[in-house]
Amino acid sequence: MSEFKFACPVCGQHITADSSASGSRLECPTCFQKIIVPQAPSSQDSKFIISATQVGKPRPTPTAGGEQAPTSGMSAGKKSILATAAFFVVLCAAGITAYAFRGKLFKPAASDETTEATNNVANKKKGPPPKVYPVPTNVVWSLDLTNASAPEAVAVGKIHGKGFFCERATLTGGNLTLRQGASGTADLGVSIQFFVQAGEELSGKKIEILADRQPPLPKVTLRWKDENWKGVTQTIQSGYALQIAFDNAENGRISGKLYLSTPDDLKSVVAGTFNAEIRKPPPPKPKTPRTQKPQQKPKAATNTGG
Repeated sequence: MSEFKFACPVCGQHITADSSASGSRLECPTCFQKIIVPQAPSSQDSKFIISATQVGKPRPTPTAGGEQAPTSGMSAGKKSILATAAFFVVLCAAGITAYAFRGKLFKPAASDETTEATNNVANKKKGPPPKVYPVPTNVVWSLDLTNASAPEAVAVGKIHGKGFFCERATLTGGNLTLRQGASGTADLGVSIQFFVQAGEELSGKKIEILADRQPPLPKVTLRWKDENWKGVTQTIQSGYALQIAFDNAENGRISGKLYLSTPDDLKSVVAGTFNAEIRKPPPPKPKTPRTQKPQQKPKAATNTGG
């Protein structure tokens, strides 16, 4: 048995095989295509490299001397060169496109100063974080006013389970408001709507409301903020216990002392002194007059008699 060389018809790789393998199938070690081993040349001194046949392709017509005619079409080497050139063309086009749209594709990372400025703007819109006060231990919740005790200090307490400290008090008309938070929506607060038109009418008044007293009663409103910083209110019409004593109004202010416990689930309670600014309520909105439809005149009776 003698060996001979032949070329892969796909990639041009030279392969050595035994003459007895002619006509068998094997896999090219370079391009892994399945090929058919060609017929061995009749002369060992042949200077031609025989080309194998790819499986599934027609076999080339052999020429005189047992050699096979070169396959028609473009050689594997030329195909490889053209494929490489096409790859570089596509790569260059992609690079040009990326450069042209670099501003949109690759946004620069924000600097620390830019990030800080953005955070400052967001904080201004959101507002400062609310102050946190501890729940006082000298104010005890109770609906029995015989056990009520208010400290001789600025009103404190617990509203919706959070410690409350009165930072500002106002009396607008008959609405007394104690709030925590200087401006905007109150972080915590309580309002009591008395049955008067002007705050001065409450000068020197003492009011006591037992928990079992039936409406109509002054309306109590609790205020707080949820986890998203949105204002929440709860209105209580009855079932609360209230003791409040107003001093005489003077120089646009009125002071006093109160004890208030409400029957909400978290047992809110506020007790202590206050010094409220007296404000005039806003004027009532004018009522829009109703437009009356023009009255239709009665139709004249038609005499149908003969």
